[in-house]
Amino acid sequence: MGFHTFDADQAEGLERPGRYRWVSAEELIGPLVEADAADVADLGSGTGFYTDDVAPHVETLYGVDVQSEMHEYYREKGVPENVELVASDVSDLPFDDDELDGAVSTMTYHEFASDAALAEVARVVRSGGVVVTFDWSGDGPGDHGPPVDERFSPAEATAAFEAAGFEVVSAAGRTETFGVVARAP
Repeated sequence: MGFHTFDADQAEGLERPGRYRWVSAEELIGPLVEADAADVADLGSGTGFYTDDVAPHVETLYGVDVQSEMHEYYREKGVPENVELVASDVSDLPFDDDELDGAVSTMTYHEFASDAALAEVARVVRSGGVVVTFDWSGDGPGDHGPPVDERFSPAEATAAFEAAGFEVVSAAGRTETFGVVARAP
């Protein structure tokens, strides 16, 4: 289950405004603004589609992606001044302990979900910082996104965050996706 990495050769498809059907920019930004998050990581930032929405609301946004090809696409598109691109796997983030005020992940949780990755996120996000995660649901019909057997259910994601010490503030399942907002331990 999980660990499906999006094909970088199809990066252009990540720029479709229809993606807002699955998660709106407001759903990502709201918890960050409420937490007064200044330094944030976008885990699996890809082409920067959602990164561009979050950037105006934080001081520094780290676009973290394991695929350098995604960063190349984003550079060609144009990266906001306050966005720093970081080539890294989520299970080995190049940040100091408690360096970040928060993190977001949009439709990429299934690509990195592991105990090691969540422990790493808990390490780099300061105590009380917010993590906002939206992804394809294992409870969904699979009409869109990766195959259902590569996804996690809202209950599985919630349990994984709690096992890593996070306090889950909200968790909601939807037709094809889920959202989890959690506070770092």
